[in-house]
Amino acid sequence: MAGTSQSDPDGMITDINVTPLVDIILVLLIIFMLTANLIARPSIEVDLPEASTGEGVEPSTLAITMTQDGELYLNGVPTAEADLIAYLPSALEEDPKTQAIIAADKEVSHGQVVHIIDVVRQAGIYKFALNIDPTGQSVKPEAQPTP
Repeated sequence: MAGTSQSDPDGMITDINVTPLVDIILVLLIIFMLTANLIARPSIEVDLPEASTGEGVEPSTLAITMTQDGELYLNGVPTAEADLIAYLPSALEEDPKTQAIIAADKEVSHGQVVHIIDVVRQAGIYKFALNIDPTGQSVKPEAQPTP
């Protein structure tokens, strides 16, 4: 029996059988080795040169804003929905990683926001975000202090 003295069955435990512990550790090691291959992404290690004039490439971002009056803005410029639909494919051709940030007033209906999301996705832009007020305290334009 594991953990008992061989000469006296009712005596003190003088030996510990570590075989089950080793078996468990080996099974965990095998599982870790197999899953590590799935997690690690294959890549080619390259030591890239540095340049003082280099710039990071940021994905293009389109800002689409909807006001409570039903006006639509693209990058701060008033636009019609038809113009937005015509512009989106050209923006995607310039940069395939184009993203859209959609901001809508609280008073704009959910259906209108979903419609704009649908327009953006039909154009092929699948990365988009909805702009929110992170503080939860929206400020109305008429409530701002005058200088």
